[in-house]
Parts: sequence; C-alpha cells; structure tokens
Amino acid sequence: MMAGTPETISTPYGEARITRANLGDGLELIFLARHGAGHTLPPHLINHRANIAALRDLQVEAIFATTAVGSLQKEIAPGDFVLLDDFLDLTKGEVVTFFETPGQVRHIDFSEPYDASLRQLLLDTRDTSLPVHPRGIYLCVSGPRYETPAEVRLFARWGADVVGMTGAPEAILCREAGLRYAGVSLATNYGTGLMPGAVLSHADVEAQMASRREALAAWLLRAVHAEP
Repeated sequence: MMAGTPETISTPYGEARITRANLGDGLELIFLARHGAGHTLPPHLINHRANIAALRDLQVEAIFATTAVGSLQKEIAPGDFVLLDDFLDLTKGEVVTFFETPGQVRHIDFSEPYDASLRQLLLDTRDTSLPVHPRGIYLCVSGPRYETPAEVRLFARWGADVVGMTGAPEAILCREAGLRYAGVSLATNYGTGLMPGAVLSHADVEAQMASRREALAAWLLRAVHAEP
C-alpha cells in the first residue's frame, strides 16, 4: 500500500477503507484496496457499493482500476498488461446497482463500458518497453475458485481475452455513480488448460503481480499527473 493517511469512509451501504496521499500541485491520490488490508476479502464478499459510493462522495474525478487476471488467449502472456475496452459480466449474487428502490428504476447505457479519455491517457503514458495490449474484453466471474478448462475454452470462444473476479461490478457501479473509470489488467497466468500441464497456484499469481507492481504504479502515477 502507498504511504499516506488511512481512513474509514461511512456510506449508506457500509464502510470503505481508503488511503490518501498528497502528490503536490493540488493533486490528491486516493487508494482503495478492494480486497482489504492484506488481501483478506474474497472477491464475492467485496462491498463494491460501499467502495464506489465512498469514492463518489469524496468527489473523485477519475478512477484507474487494476486487476490481476487469467489470460484466455495465448498471445496474452503472463506479465502482459491489457487495457480493457469491454466486459462480460457472469457474476452471481453480487448486488451491482444503486437503483433498487421501487420507483427508482434506471437503465444505464454501456455502449462504451470504459472511459475513452482515460483509456487514451493510459495509452499515451505507457512504458513502451513493456507489453501492453491496447484493447481487451474482461470476463468477470464471482470466484473465488479458478475456472475449469471447459469454462476457459468457452470464454475464449465468446471472444473474451482475460478472466477476473472483480472488474464488472466496479465498472457498472462507477457508471451509475457518474464516475470516470478505466481498467488495466495484468495477466498473471494462462487460464486453466490453455497451456497443457500447467497448474494454477495463488502463490504464482502473487509472484507475477509482485514482479510488475512497481512498473504498474509508475504508469498510473504518470497518468494521474497527465490527467487534465
């Protein structure tokens, strides 16, 4: 976690834990660890509504979300970054709307699921020495288990590029809350069965994420400073 001032934000949907950091020149960065301190929350128990409501109430201007994902395509290798431009939501049971009160029905357009200007900003500030795929479809499942080989084959046939467990609820709620949102995924592994003989382990996923953490943080800081 970055150095800064941690605090708890109360919302009508529960509490969210954030950390603030002053970057100078009037810039404030707010970091929110969706899985909690020490990665203690499994994906299906994350309170996405509290997290996004807190960012909305703090008047955040832009959200750069990072996710560790499995690759569904052989050309997206572990260690590659994917700048998301669309998603498929297959989550089960999570509440992914703020509009659930009778008489408060809203239907939100998702013809462009991720903010185009933030995506361009990320493209413009990327490190060209690192592998970055400029487009990618994120398929979201509830987890916490990894996918079966049959699921991986099916998801790939549907056109999905990567699979994760958190990105769709965030994107949906940010759009409802009027927050600009962009997603960068790091492929930490190939999906089950994509590479014969490979066995997934959480330790390997964590190791791959750690190997790219500094590069990812530097990229996002460049984007934050370049944001108009």
